[in-house]
Formats: sequence, C-alpha cells, structure tokens
Amino acid sequence: MRGDMPDVALSPVDPTPDDVQYLEDRIYEFNASASGIAGGEWLAFFVREQDRIVAGICGNTWGGTCEVRQFWVEPSQRGRGLGTQLFQAAEQEARRRGCTQIVLMTFSFQAPSFYERRGFEVLATVDDHPQGHRNLLMRKRLAPASSIRRSEADGARCVDPARTA
Repeated sequence: MRGDMPDVALSPVDPTPDDVQYLEDRIYEFNASASGIAGGEWLAFFVREQDRIVAGICGNTWGGTCEVRQFWVEPSQRGRGLGTQLFQAAEQEARRRGCTQIVLMTFSFQAPSFYERRGFEVLATVDDHPQGHRNLLMRKRLAPASSIRRSEADGARCVDPARTA
C-alpha cells in the first residue's frame, strides 16, 4: 500500500444508470487503448407490445466477439419462439460485424439448455454462485457471414428492433 494514499470515507450506494455507464465507458477506453482494438458497439433487439418491452437481447460487439449481457422474455411470451428469433437476429448481426464467437454468462437455474440447443458450450463453471447453484460461462463459435446463406424460407427470421410485435 502506498504511503501517500489519502484516507477516503467509503460507504455503499445505489448507483444511478449514469454512474454505471461512466464506469463502463472508462473501462472500454482503457481496454481499447491497452489492446489497440477499438470499434466496440452496442447490440440490442427488443420486441415491444403497446410500447412495453416483452422480450429483448442486449450486449456488445468488440474485438471479434459478441458478448450477450442481458436476454429476457416475459413469462407470458415464452414458448412462442421469441427467444430463438432474438438469438438469430443477434447472431446474424454479430456475423455481419465480423464476430467469430458469442459469449455469455448464465446461471444453472436460468436457461443453459436453451443455449446448448443453439450450439453453445460451457467453458467454465463457478460453483455456489449464487449459493446452491452454478454460474456458467458459455461460448458459441460463429462461421463467417459469407459462408452462411439462409433465407426466411430456410426458417431464419430476424426481429426488427424498430417494429413492435
């Protein structure tokens, strides 16, 4: 520990979204500078009904990887294929941006089998996170966009984030 480090009174707070975004921006700036890789972009698709989000996927693309950070489908909307459509849209966009893989973290009580059915593999597991469960780091390798020729007739459908469901 440094001898010149000032004493700072620290107490926990409820951060605002702006506080969290500030930290995210500083971390991205450092990562881009340290790695020499810039060009990170948000990636998000939402399904709305009457101006209310009923499903969505959100993350980012950076350095050839798509990271899914949030994925959710309202319980009353599950089983209709919205999750599959959202993942297909995100995967298609990630390929278009030159990504060669998608990574995500999920808990054992969430939907690991959903991801496995879509080609994801478990890379790492943290036991007891949360207590009595596991946290799984999963990855799906992507073929280049130019090698995949799928049309709506083949069953690939993309969710337009600008349209409501």
